[in-house]
Order: sequence, then C-alpha cells, then structure tokens
Amino acid sequence: MSQKVLILSSTPRAGGNSEILSEEFARGAQESGNRTELVRLRQKKVAMCTGCGTCSEQGKPCPQKDDAPEIIEKMVEADVIVLATPVYFYAPCAQLKALIDRCSARYEEIKNKKFYFIATMAGETTENMERTFDTLRGFTDCLDAPEECGCIYGTGVWKKGEVRNTPAMRQAYDMGKSVKG
Repeated sequence: MSQKVLILSSTPRAGGNSEILSEEFARGAQESGNRTELVRLRQKKVAMCTGCGTCSEQGKPCPQKDDAPEIIEKMVEADVIVLATPVYFYAPCAQLKALIDRCSARYEEIKNKKFYFIATMAGETTENMERTFDTLRGFTDCLDAPEECGCIYGTGVWKKGEVRNTPAMRQAYDMGKSVKG
C-alpha cells in the first residue's frame, strides 16, 4: 500500500546538502510506489510562535497569516514525515524549529506517524549530530505514537553539493526506497 510521504527540507540555502539528501530520499520513496511531497521551507513564510495563547488557550486558529497552517495540515495528513536540516551549532536550523513550534495548536493531530531525520554538517563526528536528532526527538516525543524509522548522518560536508560524494547519498536513497505501507 502506498504511503503519503512528506519531506520537510529546512535549509535556507538552495541546493544545500540536506536538500540534496531530501531529494534522494524522495526519489527512493517514489520508486517504491509512494506518494511524496517535498516542501522547501525557504520558499514558504513561517513566522515564529509568539506564545500569544490564541491556539492553546482559546482554541482558535493562529492569528498569524503565513504558510504554517498549510504545512501543518500536510503533516497531519501524511503517513511518513521526513525532517531534514543543516546543523547550526549542533542544532536544527531556525526554519525547522519555527515550524515545529508552530505545531503547538495541532500537535495532538500529528499521530501515528513514521519519522525519518536527515541532517548535514561540516563536522566529521556523528555523536555531535546526535544533539540535533535529540532536539527533533523532543518534538516527536510530544506526539502520539510516533515511530522513528531512521537517521541519515551527512557529516563532513560544508560546501554545496559535497554530500554527493559521501555514503549518505546512498543511505538517503535506500532509506526512501525502504518506505513501505
């Protein structure tokens, strides 16, 4: 059975390494018969949560007028969610964190999802990347019945395109290909 795969690429840099891995994951998932959508957050407007309480205390939609509600609706509808980010100071980039924070109003609806994490960084050690994945797990731990299915460590890449010459390319494709209903 085909899965609905939503890939959230958060790099602010067009053609960045985490986006390249996102595209490779999408290619593998599509080849396995899944319906995939790649959302590039840099092409969307997602304001940071202001903590106004309109969504959580009043049960009303967020008063901010941006693309976050549309993206969050896609998260609710997806079977599989891929969170892809470059690593800045051992953390996800601000674009992804802003979207995660905006899920506050509907996080209880983002349930029974399979999650994959993709991260890229200039550093060589995967243990430093775990801080980034732990931050993403902080989000998924708040959800109902999330299933973490895999992490892709794109280490040792700084300049655009460097990830193409690493094992992470094959891992991204293979992980995407492994998505099954």
